[in-house]
Amino acid sequence: MGGTDVTDGWDWRRGGETPAPARPPGAGVPSAGPPARPGSGYLPPAGPPPGASRPGVPYAAPASTAGGYGATGASPWWSDALGDPWRDPAAPAAVVVPGVVAAGAEPEPVVDPDAPGRPSLRHLLLIPVITALLAGTLGGALGYAFAVRGGAGGGTVLGAEPVEPPALAQRKPESLAGVAGRVLPSVVTVRVSSLGGTSEGSGFIASADGHVITNDHVVAGGSGKASVVFNDGSTAPATVIGQDPESDIAVIKVNRTGLRPVEFGDSDGLAVGDPVLAIGSPLSLANTVTAGIVSALDRTMQAGEPGGPVRYYAAIQTDAAVNHGNSGGPLVDGAGRVVGVNSTIKSLVAEGQEAGNIGLAFAIPINQAKRVTQDIIGTGKARRTVIGAQVGGPGAGAGGGVRLAAVEPSGPAADAGLKVGDVITKLNGRPMTEPTDLIALVRKFAPGSVVTVEFRRGADRQNTSVTLAADAK
Repeated sequence: MGGTDVTDGWDWRRGGETPAPARPPGAGVPSAGPPARPGSGYLPPAGPPPGASRPGVPYAAPASTAGGYGATGASPWWSDALGDPWRDPAAPAAVVVPGVVAAGAEPEPVVDPDAPGRPSLRHLLLIPVITALLAGTLGGALGYAFAVRGGAGGGTVLGAEPVEPPALAQRKPESLAGVAGRVLPSVVTVRVSSLGGTSEGSGFIASADGHVITNDHVVAGGSGKASVVFNDGSTAPATVIGQDPESDIAVIKVNRTGLRPVEFGDSDGLAVGDPVLAIGSPLSLANTVTAGIVSALDRTMQAGEPGGPVRYYAAIQTDAAVNHGNSGGPLVDGAGRVVGVNSTIKSLVAEGQEAGNIGLAFAIPINQAKRVTQDIIGTGKARRTVIGAQVGGPGAGAGGGVRLAAVEPSGPAADAGLKVGDVITKLNGRPMTEPTDLIALVRKFAPGSVVTVEFRRGADRQNTSVTLAADAK
């Protein structure tokens, strides 16, 4: 309403003072009347106050100076608290005096610094994104919890509680998986084209400058050109450096850097029962690893194709699965060192049929293969170790052995005192039963090696030491 208002604000006066009224009370209105109880909120009853009119004379309300009510501007309430005839003169009162506003001037707007501002477009976009992420995370966590605790699958929980994996499953470096992973990058597939088609076998990197060892029968009959497929599937052309048909070892060279050569072991240190791995590309299945043990040592072999050279070697026998295509691949020991070159297998198939693994595989000892490889790289051909005698057949009698049919003058056998007709029964403690045994065991050793020979001359048994030599070819 217009005029002054009763409040607890500015410019107040205590009761009992005699201020000038803001407006004089209306004519005929007494300056005082029945007091209201202080703080009671009591309002005087409607109608004229006592003594405000006489009978027959109507009561006139006080006029309002601020405009207001009715056609005459009279207000039903007094706007001046100090001039209220019903007010207790002893009660305190506070009066707000309105300030004077200049005509035509608007008050300066005041901005609340703590008032929230209008959100930007970035904020509007972040809100649904964050909400969606939170909802997705919560939903996934709840779904996983329900699935694990039986919420999915009708309450059935599959599997046992997780436990520490066994030692073999941790694939330690000395495990079979650790050994295979370390050797596989050094194993290759060898392909050689010939008039009869493409020959395929295996091989392994022997030097960082690209020399690869494989079998002679893998590259035999080829044009001297080959290709190599590495463990990662990449290929590179290769050239045949040299071959030794009698030992069944060939060396090819690939022009590539950054190659990882194998680690060579000691085939003379093997024992029957040692674990071994055969690695290669059997039946064109590259990077195949099979496991077995050393089944026998110094198993003398005589191999070769009809019309081809006869190969002799004292082989490492293993029951690791070896098939066509494994030829030339490495046989490695439990430490990942190459101890042999997989070469041949035994099979029960009939003539002309394709042989398969029956647990009888044979590898050239790596000490012999490494020596032949060094000869080929250095001179282009390999030396053949000989004893300087020829065998004519098995020896007669219960003692077994092989009979010498000829002895070369000034050869190793003659220098050791051996004669034609002597029966060699043992070479370095290894019993001789077939002529193949003596040839294969002699070629296992490097030229210049000294071996012990037990022989029988008539009824006498004697021993002698023979220094083996290289042949003159």
